[in-house]
Amino acid sequence: MQDQRCCVVVLISGDGKNLQALIDASSHSGYMISHVISNNPEAFGLERAKRCGISSTILNHKDFGTREGFDNALLQAINRKKPDLVVLAGFMRILGPEIVNNFTGRMLNIHPSLLPKHPGTNTHQRALDAGDHEHGASVHFVTEKLDGGPLIAQERIPINANEAAQELGARVLIREQQLYPKVVSWFASGRLCLQQNQAMMDGVMIPRGGLQFRS
Repeated sequence: MQDQRCCVVVLISGDGKNLQALIDASSHSGYMISHVISNNPEAFGLERAKRCGISSTILNHKDFGTREGFDNALLQAINRKKPDLVVLAGFMRILGPEIVNNFTGRMLNIHPSLLPKHPGTNTHQRALDAGDHEHGASVHFVTEKLDGGPLIAQERIPINANEAAQELGARVLIREQQLYPKVVSWFASGRLCLQQNQAMMDGVMIPRGGLQFRS
């Protein structure tokens, strides 16, 4: 019997902790992870996929002379799996417009900050340096603007006094692992979609700041 769950391809570059959270939740969340792609041959997330019987592809970006060459190979690798959804889980490459446009409304990313604050890298230290009182994680649809696609949901946590960036990052990661499977399950069940560059939930426009969860 053919599996009718939402078919998900996950892109990774590193340890794969969010990948593991997605795998663990997949059996009861209406989606299946059919394939994992990594641009880093040393990514431990590849081992996580192997242990769970999930096939994987390594596309080392260093093997390509141009960004376009890598993007073309990545697009082909994704399309071979015919996914319903592409999920970026710590994928540390900026995607070109051809890939993004091919999966408009079908590509999600999670970012360790309360977007639009602190796009890019080193977000935990930047939040501390800015004197922020709150920090967290954001899930959004992917567009050509780096970390700038329509927000879907955010997990907010208070920043503790004298907290180090590593401690803050560890607390944010716990929230990421709770939030990401939840959002993917919303997409899988048909509750979440993108319409006219606006995130929609149950047919209602999601506020521009995303759905808010606090702990």
